Amino acid sequence: MGTNTETRHPHLTGRAAAAGLLLAAVALVPACAGTSAAAAGAGFGPHSGRFQDSNWGGYVATGSFGTISGSWTEPHVTCNSSNDLFAPWIGLDGYGSQTVEQTGVQTDCSSGSPVLSAWYEMYPAAPVYWDDPISEGDSFTASVVSNGGGSYTLTLKDNTRGWTEHVNQNLGAQNASAEAVIESPTQSYPSFSELDFSGVTVDGQSLDTTNPQAFTSGGYGPGPLSGGSFSMTPSGAARTSHAPTERPSVIRY
Repeated sequence: MGTNTETRHPHLTGRAAAAGLLLAAVALVPACAGTSAAAAGAGFGPHSGRFQDSNWGGYVATGSFGTISGSWTEPHVTCNSSNDLFAPWIGLDGYGSQTVEQTGVQTDCSSGSPVLSAWYEMYPAAPVYWDDPISEGDSFTASVVSNGGGSYTLTLKDNTRGWTEHVNQNLGAQNASAEAVIESPTQSYPSFSELDFSGVTVDGQSLDTTNPQAFTSGGYGPGPLSGGSFSMTPSGAARTSHAPTERPSVIRY
């Protein structure tokens, strides 16, 4: 698509707190020229908030899971402020647990224009950024696999451009949840009309079979889930029969 997006290069800095974060702990993040203070301190991590006011937007399955995979298409975004920052990602853990094993694509507006970068994170460790070309409109497929004994394999593939990143990491985690979500650590999303997830599977079965919970974040809510596919669009509430009828207490770490 004809946009002025570019790819971020990985440069990691020290630990810093992001203004307005609901997370109790903030991961390290890369700092590049032109990165705002808010973006420089932002990291992705465990769930916090309520179903209709969450730092995660999408679907979350709870239970004991060993694998998750799924695809999405990067939308065209409009930056509203230099604080805008968000990412779609696929991962394990983070809902009711204090680790997250995740991979996705971040869009950062701190330069005034959207800057896309691929990353993975073994929270609470620092996110790690890959130096690969990305454009809005690219199709991605991601997976996180627990190999047992604290070993994980994370894979991110740009189906449009043909590159694949693959990494093995170790972390003492619980495998207590599986998620396909969007997240803004700065609580400030750029504008987009629709972001489509597709083919999301958990332990080889469609995400639908796990009776996942639906979350809205920053005004973006998930549409109906069918065959592991759903769309994130601007909305005040999740429009799906999977949405819970009760609101849980706030989960904080």
